[in-house]
Amino acid sequence: MSSPPIRLEAVLVEIGSVAVAVSGGVDSVTLAALAHRVLGPDAALMVHAASPAVPAEATARVRAEAARAGWSLRVIEAGEFSDPAYRANPVNRCFFCKTNLYGAIARVTDRTMASGANLDDLGEYRPGLDAAAEHGVRHPYVEAGLDKAAVRRLSRDLGLGAVADLPSAPCLSSRVETGIRIEPEVLAFIHAVERRVGAALGAGGGDAKRAVRCRVRAAGIVVELDPTSLAALDGPGRGELEGWIAAQAPGRLAAGAVRFEPYRTGSAFLVGRGVGAGASA
Repeated sequence: MSSPPIRLEAVLVEIGSVAVAVSGGVDSVTLAALAHRVLGPDAALMVHAASPAVPAEATARVRAEAARAGWSLRVIEAGEFSDPAYRANPVNRCFFCKTNLYGAIARVTDRTMASGANLDDLGEYRPGLDAAAEHGVRHPYVEAGLDKAAVRRLSRDLGLGAVADLPSAPCLSSRVETGIRIEPEVLAFIHAVERRVGAALGAGGGDAKRAVRCRVRAAGIVVELDPTSLAALDGPGRGELEGWIAAQAPGRLAAGAVRFEPYRTGSAFLVGRGVGAGASA
């Protein structure tokens, strides 16, 4: 039986002309790098959607890798912020996000679309996968049997350097509690908090075990940290960060409490009353 990486190459060859949706994280960047290597720039098109929900560093990473490796790259706007259903932030917000994304990609190319979803994603609530199914999107990692750990190994094998150790980084909207409207200025605040807290803790972008999540909740602002980071956040530095966060908070968020808590996957998604389980974020 062939190994997963060999099966992955076979899947890409079978797809042929492909448009890879590249968010800027380890999964999609690694898939894009392999597609470029296996199929070449004429058959492999990379599409990145710039958005208030996508950190500027992710867009910069995609542009830099495309320039370094010679990818064929299109940077587009998916238009999800013009979609009232997305902005309302229901528990299946990702469905509307991905519907807008794949629709936008389909408007610039008729190639088969491919995502960076891996086997680990199948065990979580991922409404974006429903949108992918509606648009005929392929998931090469899933088809070839690769989980997250295998993707990171492949990334290292491809010489992608620090990309292989990037922490998981879902879109910024995933930090906003279900039912709270998605606003660009709130996402900018979330990103600023995560950068500031990460810098204060020395948590760079190359440690896959680190987690810094700024959650916007009805009850206030919660910064969730991995155990090592949370233990390190003590003394006067903690109070200074709380004060800075409160001062930067836009609008009604400024009146809420600021707390630091252990990181919990998908904790911004409300569960119960038929709402469903949370996606990884």
